Amino acid sequence: MNNMKGLGIGLIVVGILMLIFTNINFTTEEKVVDIGPLEVNKEKEHQVGWPTYVGGIVLLAGVGVLIMGRKK
Repeated sequence: MNNMKGLGIGLIVVGILMLIFTNINFTTEEKVVDIGPLEVNKEKEHQVGWPTYVGGIVLLAGVGVLIMGRKK
C-alpha cells in the first residue's frame, strides 16, 4: 500500500509542476569541425512542450491512485 501512496503523491507533484511549467528548454553542444587542435562547436537549443491539460490529467490520475490505494 505504501507504493500506491508514493506513486499517487509523485503523480500529483508532477501534475502540479506540469501545470506551472508548460515547457522545458535545454541546450546541447555538438562538434562541427575538429581539425587537430582547432575545434568548432555549435550550441543548439531544444524545447519540449506539452499542453496544459496533460498536467491536469496527470494530477487527476495521482488523486485517483491515492483514492484506490486507500480503498484496499
